[in-house]
Amino acid sequence: MSELSINTTQNVKINFIAASAGERIGSYFIDLAIKIAYVIVITMVFFYWLKLGLLLDKLDNWSRMSIIFLFYLPVVIYSITLESIFEGQTIGKKLVKIKVVKIDGYQAGFGDYLMRWFFRLVDISIFSGAIALITVASSKKGQRLGDMVAGTSVITLKNKINISHTILEEIGTAYIPTYPLVIKLSDNDMRIVKETFQKAELKNDYETITKLVAKVESVTGIKNQSGNQRDFLRTILKDYNFYTQNM
Repeated sequence: MSELSINTTQNVKINFIAASAGERIGSYFIDLAIKIAYVIVITMVFFYWLKLGLLLDKLDNWSRMSIIFLFYLPVVIYSITLESIFEGQTIGKKLVKIKVVKIDGYQAGFGDYLMRWFFRLVDISIFSGAIALITVASSKKGQRLGDMVAGTSVITLKNKINISHTILEEIGTAYIPTYPLVIKLSDNDMRIVKETFQKAELKNDYETITKLVAKVESVTGIKNQSGNQRDFLRTILKDYNFYTQNM
């Protein structure tokens, strides 16, 4: 698996692992099974049990095709709908633990998912997915054609998890928090803060730590009271853990 480096708008580099072709194929077949199951259920319920086909026979061709299209529309818009709702994941992606992300550090939006969905016709539907396999395998960022056009990639969320790899921090029962406004940040924000801080601290990267502190202060309205940037970030992480556990 290749490593994907994302430079955020704050010039902070975040490293992810691009999803393998096997993970993406696994996700695709899970989603395909769900869509096939939907088609079978709809067909059995409406066209066999409720005899909707008899009603359709009385309609003109355009009306018949329109009604059939509406019944099966969820299959057509399955991926773009779920990726938009679940921020880059379908049910298959959730189960395989992979996710669509922007390679410029922004959260992927509907337009990005739409572009990926549109190019599925070329990537997957034509030549039975051969184009997608070739582009994912040959791309340094694990991108299919639709990803290249949309500026996205698919990353794996599978990591060996321990407390140092999560947003959690070790705090005692007597811990007293300092910055209540830290709850303005999300779990994803804190994951990025922690991962970036840990990597910058290992490399003694003072510039990245300074940018990270400035970003946290601008987003939350918090002002560093410790006078030490590293202590400030450690306190932010612990405070977030305290407040989210006790809310």
